[in-house]
Amino acid sequence: MTTAIEVTPERARQALVELRNEIGKAVVGQDTAVTALVLALLCRGHVLLEGVPGTAKTLMVRALSMAMRLETKRVQFTPDLMPGDVTGSLVYDAKTSEFEFRPGPVFTNILLADEVNRTPPKTQAALLEAMEERQVTVDGEPRRLPSPFVVAATQNPIEYEGTYPLPEAQLDRFLLKVTLDIPPRDAEIAVLARHAQGFDPHDLAAAGLRPVAGPADLLAGQAAVRRVAVRDDVLAYVVDLCRATRQSPSLQLGVSPRGATALLAVARAWAWLSGRDYVIPDDVKAMARPCLRHRVQIRPEAELEGVTADAVLESVLATVPVPR
Repeated sequence: MTTAIEVTPERARQALVELRNEIGKAVVGQDTAVTALVLALLCRGHVLLEGVPGTAKTLMVRALSMAMRLETKRVQFTPDLMPGDVTGSLVYDAKTSEFEFRPGPVFTNILLADEVNRTPPKTQAALLEAMEERQVTVDGEPRRLPSPFVVAATQNPIEYEGTYPLPEAQLDRFLLKVTLDIPPRDAEIAVLARHAQGFDPHDLAAAGLRPVAGPADLLAGQAAVRRVAVRDDVLAYVVDLCRATRQSPSLQLGVSPRGATALLAVARAWAWLSGRDYVIPDDVKAMARPCLRHRVQIRPEAELEGVTADAVLESVLATVPVPR
């Protein structure tokens, strides 16, 4: 069996880049979201996927887990979901007359938290410890989660009735927020053509999907990302971008220092995936919107005027001087 020691950074990069082509056998037109999930795995972060139903969010996560030999579980978040339904709970065993811990679906590699904003804050908070500490505490005893562990949470941007918006503290735990749009016409035709030819989204193996990467490639990639160099002026650029959001008249909440750290981490991962062992300003600019859009809060009066987080970030990127 291949071990992490035998996998070179070049081999790991090639395998992780090949993931996009492999997942493309099942999912059409969502390369940005697939790349975001790979970056999250490299940075040990989490992803918030926002899109209307039917944009292949579940299929994408299942395809990624199969192509990477990782386990995935799905939880449909509903108003009556309890914290123990996610983390697991103690169950009385009549045979042994003892309480036994039964792990919840959070004990997996990729947790698909479907419509995470439909469950009350108490259950949303059950994910906080798992996302930040990679563990859950049940009856006072901490229990480690598998490695890697990534939460891919989804929410519907259209329906707000009966939802519980994620608090800022929890939004800040997500490394990236990706908006999944309806695919363009050509991509939608390609989707229908695949179904007309017998594609079954529940049978990915029949679609020709195969494992092209694994945990060993991921470990080698994570180690390589930690060695990616960052110049002092690029560090200052990351800080200046985040500080500029705090001074924007359209925002009542700018990017926190944690957000600056997240932007640096994902820029390093993107640089490495792009074949470099150093970060350039374009890496920071490419990752700024998905990494920061959920970490800012627009003033109500600006929101009424149609101002969006992406528009504010676009303005910040246009005004903050770029290092040469």
